[in-house]
Amino acid sequence: MSEDDPYDLDSGPDPAAFAAAAPEQGIDEDAAAPVYAVGVGPGNPEYLTPRGRRAIREADVVVGFETVVDFVADETDADLLTCGYADEADALAEFGRRVAAGDRGTAVLMGDPNHSGYQFLGKVERAVDRPVRVIPGISSLQIAASRARTPMEDTRFVTLHKSGSLDADLDRLAEAAGERHLLVLPRPFDWMPGDIAEFLLDAGADPSLDALVLERLTHDDERITRTTLGNLRDSAGGSGPDSTPYSDLSVLAVRAPVGAAD
Repeated sequence: MSEDDPYDLDSGPDPAAFAAAAPEQGIDEDAAAPVYAVGVGPGNPEYLTPRGRRAIREADVVVGFETVVDFVADETDADLLTCGYADEADALAEFGRRVAAGDRGTAVLMGDPNHSGYQFLGKVERAVDRPVRVIPGISSLQIAASRARTPMEDTRFVTLHKSGSLDADLDRLAEAAGERHLLVLPRPFDWMPGDIAEFLLDAGADPSLDALVLERLTHDDERITRTTLGNLRDSAGGSGPDSTPYSDLSVLAVRAPVGAAD
């Protein structure tokens, strides 16, 4: 991505598809250091991996969304380039210029880039002229699977935490509801847990299915709401942080009946 070739979701290509188009390039020992894309975990520093911490500590410049960079600001003396959605392109363009000038660059992403970060990963790859090496992290999804006791091999995972159409992702959830456990990363604030429950019920899911909303996992204020899909529907229809009872740092788990996922 550059100032002359800005990313536009409506015209594409989707940066997630760009990031997944080919395996990682091999690292040439004689070439410039790669850029690292580090999953910082669910935000609790105890869940930041040693390898990720080293890539952050050794960087000259770190880029990421402000809430993510805040979690690792104390881990490094690097220059911090923070952004939101509105100024994401500017931050990544500056990151690309710094890397091109020889600085060691690290991008930070919430959780594990392989679970919900491919759009940002693709934008990082388009911003730099070096190989990008992903350092996976512990994700809130993994913590949620542990708390909800939903083995990953028996679970349908879908992230809605991305830009663009969600039709295919929602169809995958509706197809699996009641047959497999569901783990869903909601999208603030138009597809929060209540909205997902409403969609699944309208698609024919059983309202008695156990549902858990797992918020701010591993933090001191972690909260888990245990309810049913039918009751969860009551919170549907919000459009902002004040119109939903749930945090934007949430995972929704919908458990299949015992034996259904076998």
